[in-house]
Amino acid sequence: MVLELGGKSPNIIFADAALEKAVPGALAGIFAATGQTCIAGSRLLVQRSVHDRVRAELAERARAIRLGDPLDPATEMGTVANQPQFDRIIDFIESARGDGATLVTGGRRAAARELAGGLFVEPTIFAGVDNDMRVAREEIFGPVLSIIPFDTEEEAVAIANDTSFGLASGIWTESLNRAHRVARALRTGMVWVNTYRAVAVQTPFGGVKDSGFGRERGEEGLREFLTTKNVMIELSDDQRDPFSVQT
Repeated sequence: MVLELGGKSPNIIFADAALEKAVPGALAGIFAATGQTCIAGSRLLVQRSVHDRVRAELAERARAIRLGDPLDPATEMGTVANQPQFDRIIDFIESARGDGATLVTGGRRAAARELAGGLFVEPTIFAGVDNDMRVAREEIFGPVLSIIPFDTEEEAVAIANDTSFGLASGIWTESLNRAHRVARALRTGMVWVNTYRAVAVQTPFGGVKDSGFGRERGEEGLREFLTTKNVMIELSDDQRDPFSVQT
């Protein structure tokens, strides 16, 4: 049996990251598929020295996202799945406001005339989010991003791992040493470095903790559906001591 469940995946931007790549990567991590992916990078951890710049660039790009019919090639973000999910997302947004998070952009039903009647939620970004807030703890499955500042590498890892989930994570840094250190320390089934939401049929996909168990895809995915049998045959003529373990 394989269980591939949800996540509250941390996407970590360090100060030495190539921000021209990290910002679009953060957008792709949360707003692609209207945030309705298990691997959505809904917690964006940003080192404090670049926090304001990242926040401003994300807000500008989020406001420019084209909402519309998902069948239209020009559309970048479509509707949420159904009315109950729409209501759930709006409830999370109101909860974040009530908990003291700062609404940077979005936060409501899209108001454009051509979107009337559709279940469109504006691309929403909150800053000033504490990792203990509901918006940072529970999976939303919608276009809502929480920005959480950090100062040190150790703090980033601690915040990233402070969750009941463990599906995916992202690291943005130009330091190969840091990439290896942080990837080793993150308790997630998948880690992307300087990219996000990259998948391939030959690579294992799955999580740990409340994000499930087992793996899909790759050789590991095939092994989940196999049963290993161990057959040991004695070929020597030696008489075995019945009170010792044979190795």
